[in-house]
Amino acid sequence: MNLLKRNSDLVFPSLLDEIFKTDWNGGIQNFQNTLPAVNIIENETNFKLEVYAPGLSKEDFKLEISQKTLSISCEKQFENEVENEQYSRKEYSSTSFKRTFNLPESVNFDEIQAKYENGVLNIALPKREEVLPKPKRMIEIG
Repeated sequence: MNLLKRNSDLVFPSLLDEIFKTDWNGGIQNFQNTLPAVNIIENETNFKLEVYAPGLSKEDFKLEISQKTLSISCEKQFENEVENEQYSRKEYSSTSFKRTFNLPESVNFDEIQAKYENGVLNIALPKREEVLPKPKRMIEIG
């Protein structure tokens, strides 16, 4: 492997990349878009998704079901207002993500429920009646 590259092989960042990446004080902005952690739990009667997303409210989330696919998305704008102060720079921040999960055929799509509490979005995905374990029964011998 050749570690030396010719000048024509080098990739130079565009001017727009440089403008939006470097702040006025010479520091580098960190543009990381992270996805929230998700726990997936299954038991005999349902699946459960736990989406770790602190600092949001239930109104920030949008859940959609389409063709056995569950999409969880969020978009939140944060603005840090400083009153009665002069500033030369004011920054806004936002967070957004979208997670998509292919659901198994065993999920009862009409009974899905969601609740946001203590920074965790809990989504209950109950299983359809016909896939639930049946209780033991005695078979009479004739």
